[in-house]
Amino acid sequence: MSDLARVVTRFGAELILRTADGALLRAVSRRNLAKGEPPHLRAPVCGDRVRYTAGDGAKAIATALEPRRNVLVRPDHRGRPTAGAANIDQVLIVIAAQPTPDWGMLDRYLTAIAALPAAPLLVLNKCDLPETASNPLLRATQSLYTGLGYPLLCVSALHGAGIDALRERLQGQTSLLVGQSGVGKSSLIRALDPALSVRVGELSAISGEGRHTTTVAHLYALASGGDLIDSPGVRDFAPYQPSADDLAAGFPEIAARARECRFHDCRHLAEPDCAVKDAVDAGRLAPTRLRSYHALARNCV
Repeated sequence: MSDLARVVTRFGAELILRTADGALLRAVSRRNLAKGEPPHLRAPVCGDRVRYTAGDGAKAIATALEPRRNVLVRPDHRGRPTAGAANIDQVLIVIAAQPTPDWGMLDRYLTAIAALPAAPLLVLNKCDLPETASNPLLRATQSLYTGLGYPLLCVSALHGAGIDALRERLQGQTSLLVGQSGVGKSSLIRALDPALSVRVGELSAISGEGRHTTTVAHLYALASGGDLIDSPGVRDFAPYQPSADDLAAGFPEIAARARECRFHDCRHLAEPDCAVKDAVDAGRLAPTRLRSYHALARNCV
């Protein structure tokens, strides 16, 4: 008889599982646990739910992979698809006055999130700093993306402002944390759950991997409720070979205007009677969004 557990992290063929009662245990797994899937989706990853049985030794054996709600696929260093995390409910995109928000990166995040699909949440950290209120680019970022309907929450990891509201948004959810280096993701995690460092140490002891626990995806159970996935490998991601539907979901305002273009296959480049370009020229669409759209469209399948 098998039991159900969730994958906390993976080291090669070994897994750390979290059982129904919250205990952590080591397990082994075949790489092709999900037969019939493409090669990059056959092995369990962080966030997966698996069936396991007790092994002959100290390690359990993962025997089956439960159906996934979604799986984050990104290109590896050779451009090949690789799975990073699974069963994600929402993605927290952390921004701050410094470093300056990268609108192209934001648009890649939002398109990848729409493709999962998952719910996006923009988290403006360091909101109590004077440079946050006085930064014109940051104000423009807030205005643009909230105007497009994306939710935004202002917080201060240092002083605690907005942290309780963020905890509420995380309860009952599996959330992935992304953002540019330097926006305060690590400080935000500590503010959300000060005891998390203790659990990180416990995980290191169980895995025996020491420093390598900081270089792969991990799923942490927050004391206030919900699971948080943190990983250097998935903090910066783009949609892998996005489809036309992915682009439409990631840029809904462009998709809406595109229906008014003269040509149904308009690429919004140099075609005549392009409603999208006309809207940009008239100030009704952000030119940065169209540039991001074109950049992603070059990899469209």
